[in-house]
Amino acid sequence: MGENIYKNLEVQYKKLFRHLKVGSFKTRERYGKAFKRFMVFLANEYNLQKLTNIAPKHIFAYVEYMQGKGLSASTIKTELAAIRFFHDNMPYTRENLPTNEDLELERRTFGGVDRTWAPREYNLMLAAAMKTDHKDYLAILALARYAGLRLEECFRIDTNDAQNALDSGKLFVKGKGGLTRYVPINETIRITFRDILKITPRGHKLFVEPGDKTHLAMKRLQCFIAYHRKEFTENRITFHGLRHTYAHEQYEKFVKEGCSEFVARKKVSELLGHHRDDVTRIYLAE
Repeated sequence: MGENIYKNLEVQYKKLFRHLKVGSFKTRERYGKAFKRFMVFLANEYNLQKLTNIAPKHIFAYVEYMQGKGLSASTIKTELAAIRFFHDNMPYTRENLPTNEDLELERRTFGGVDRTWAPREYNLMLAAAMKTDHKDYLAILALARYAGLRLEECFRIDTNDAQNALDSGKLFVKGKGGLTRYVPINETIRITFRDILKITPRGHKLFVEPGDKTHLAMKRLQCFIAYHRKEFTENRITFHGLRHTYAHEQYEKFVKEGCSEFVARKKVSELLGHHRDDVTRIYLAE
């Protein structure tokens, strides 16, 4: 569903892009990439059919989504500038978009929102994956839940990474900006790795079928979550929320072990791979 809706939005975007004459080509191209990220969000979260129907509620929700991913206020403003650029050049738009002042970006950046999954929500999503025979989704959800991996980090894992993790007890992760880290794996992840290694050709990625596109595989999982969450929760849980759940539980574990709040946050930031206290506070909804 979400993928088809995105393709429909992409047709509208391409038509708009072809007729744009304002700004340099580089600016239009750079803004275009940001606007496409917004379209993925609109397709997955709102099933939006027409770009001209973009409304303030979509912008507020997207800002919260970006903050949940740990993006800085300056990065969010750049993304919003791209959205406004295309929206301002659309004919027949229905509503004006909120300004940065309306969104209170600086204050919101440090005002955390609890995006964690409840145990019941996680277990029911696993049940949905099992019912639809998505063993790969079981593994990916576990990697986010128990190792704090981002969506793209999960889909980068190949058979060598998985085998090395089984041998050492730690998964090597290449994250955003080329930053790398080692994350401990638990028995749940061990079991899923063993099972998937049995059916994955050596040297191949675990969760991307040969000939498939990684970004499409990621979109399908996001659509799966968006579709099935409606069956058991009113919360807009997202894949990234499992990373928040992991951060919360690791923080609580470190505090119980006697770490100060600052040291506990520092340890969590290292596990998450961003090494920033302000971002960790967002994950902890402080």
